Amino acid sequence: MTQTATAFAACFEEVRQHDHDRFLTVLLAPAPARDALLALYAFNVEIARIPEAVSEPMMGQIRLQWWRETVEGLDRGETRGHAVAEALAATDISREGLLALIDARERDLSEEAFADLPALEAYADATSAAVMRLAAGALGVTMPESAVRNAGIAYALTGLLRSLPLHASQRRLFMPADLLRRHEVDPHTVLAGTMTEGLRGVMHEVVDRARAFLAETRREPLPRAALPALLPAALCDRYLDLMMARVFNPFHQATEVPVFRLQLRLLRAKIIGCI
Repeated sequence: MTQTATAFAACFEEVRQHDHDRFLTVLLAPAPARDALLALYAFNVEIARIPEAVSEPMMGQIRLQWWRETVEGLDRGETRGHAVAEALAATDISREGLLALIDARERDLSEEAFADLPALEAYADATSAAVMRLAAGALGVTMPESAVRNAGIAYALTGLLRSLPLHASQRRLFMPADLLRRHEVDPHTVLAGTMTEGLRGVMHEVVDRARAFLAETRREPLPRAALPALLPAALCDRYLDLMMARVFNPFHQATEVPVFRLQLRLLRAKIIGCI
């Protein structure tokens, strides 16, 4: 096995283990594009998990800077011996797009809450939707910018709701400050892992926004060749349904869905040509 093949195999395992939703969508993408998608998604895993791996923001900044310098050196063959970098160097994924993703992930190192939903949605656009834009590039297709933005934000909002317990355990809170005030939620109760009716109200508002973005995406005709880039958003409905249950408590109940059900949803989306 060549060094590049080994690098792509490492990306395969990293995405399978740490970003299973996107991993399942790769399996439905055209074979020639799968390696590039795996490299992109593995890179996203690497930078998204930095806050979990460091004890203080400065260490996270150092890791992000390491990735900036690595991406800047890809076209000179400077991969620093990292499997994900080796794989990225073998693709034509936009280096500017990768650098923009790194910049957007700096926000993850801040303990400051998002001021409001528009601020959270802007972050979702710069992270989740940006990954979908790069995925479309890896597929060699173009699609309406509004569709990418809407699908990316919907998937990000859904993911942030699902990750609320993990973020709380790390003393991080992604729910907008204005919603917390409106529903009279003390952030400290969330960080302590306490479910309240106020927090349920906040979650329902975010769920409603995610559903609105999904609806907007589904109103637009999409080129079938571009669909694999947006497929992760096809999984949002089931996760959102679970979180809207009256007795749902994110700190005690998981939003996991059997893999075969996820596969069926993705396959259906691919067949009908709509997320």
